[in-house]
Amino acid sequence: MTIRTAIVGYGNLGRGVETNIKRQPDMELVGIFSRRSELDTDTPVFPVADIDSYADQIDVLYLCLGSATDIPEQATALAAKFSTVDTYDNHKKVPAHYEAMDEAAFQGDNVAVISTGWDPGLFSINRTLASSIFPQSQQNSFWGKGVSQGHSDALRRIDGVRKAVQYTIPREDAIESAREGRGAKVTSHNAHLRQCWVVADEADQERIENEIRTMPDYFVGYEVEVHFIAEDEFVRDHGGVPHGGHVITSGELGGTHNTIEFTLALESNPDFTAAVQVAYGRAAYRLKEAGQAGAFSVLEIPPYLLAPESLEELLARDI
Repeated sequence: MTIRTAIVGYGNLGRGVETNIKRQPDMELVGIFSRRSELDTDTPVFPVADIDSYADQIDVLYLCLGSATDIPEQATALAAKFSTVDTYDNHKKVPAHYEAMDEAAFQGDNVAVISTGWDPGLFSINRTLASSIFPQSQQNSFWGKGVSQGHSDALRRIDGVRKAVQYTIPREDAIESAREGRGAKVTSHNAHLRQCWVVADEADQERIENEIRTMPDYFVGYEVEVHFIAEDEFVRDHGGVPHGGHVITSGELGGTHNTIEFTLALESNPDFTAAVQVAYGRAAYRLKEAGQAGAFSVLEIPPYLLAPESLEELLARDI
C-alpha cells in the first residue's frame, strides 16, 4: 500500500510536511500546489488553480494554509474533491469549522481530518483523556517557552517595527501550583509572561512600547517585557521557532493526590506540527478505505490508525 499525497501551501509548515512525507515507508508525494510557479524544491509544483484535475491521483491532500483566512476560504472546496488534513487552530471556531468540513467532505465522499498538530491536537487528546480519569479534576494548560507566531505578527504590524518576535513563557510558580492541585486560580493571563524582542529606530521606541502594552487581545492583562535590540543581535539570537508546553491534570482518588502531566519541548514548532499532520494523513486514508466520510477531529481517531505498522504488530510491540 502506498498513500499518494500532495500539499497545498509552501510556507514553514508545507516544507515540514514535504520533508516528513519523504521519510515515510508507505507514502509518496505527488506534488505541491501553489500560487507561485517557482519554489525552492525538487518536488513537482503545480498551479493551485488546476488542483481539481488531479483528484484521481491523490489519496490525501495536506492543507498547509493559514488559519486566519486561507483555511476558512479554501478548505471546504478542497474537502469536496479530496480527503484532507488541516491544522486549523482557532480554538473558538473549531466547532464551526468541523461542521462546514463535515458537510463538504460527506458530499464528496471524502474524509476531512481537522485541527491536527499539538494544540489543538495532541494537547486536546490529553485534556480529554486526563480529565476523564478523575471524577473531579483540576486542569491547566501552559504554552511555551516558545515563539507565538500570531503575537509576533501583531508586533510586526506596528508602524516602525523592522523585526520582532514574541516569546510566551509560563511562570514556574503557576506550573508548580497546577502540579500540586492548586491551579484553580491560575489563568492564561497570570500564568504566562509575554516577552517581546523588537528592532526599531530609537526615536520610535517609546511609542512602539506603548502600543504593545495597550494592544487588546494580545498583551493587555499580561505581564509584558519589551526589549529593543540591534538587528544583528536579532538575526543571531532569534531566528528559531521553538515552542512547547504542558497539560497538567490533578485529582483526588481514594484520599490520595494524583497528577497526569503531558509535556512537549519543541525545537521547531512547524516541523513538529508537520509531523503530526502527516501521521493523521495515514488515518484519513484508512478511514476513507473503510468507507467512512465526513469530518473527524483528533478525539475521534484511534491512535493505531496513525502508525505505519498494523494493529497486530502494535499489539505485540506496545501492549
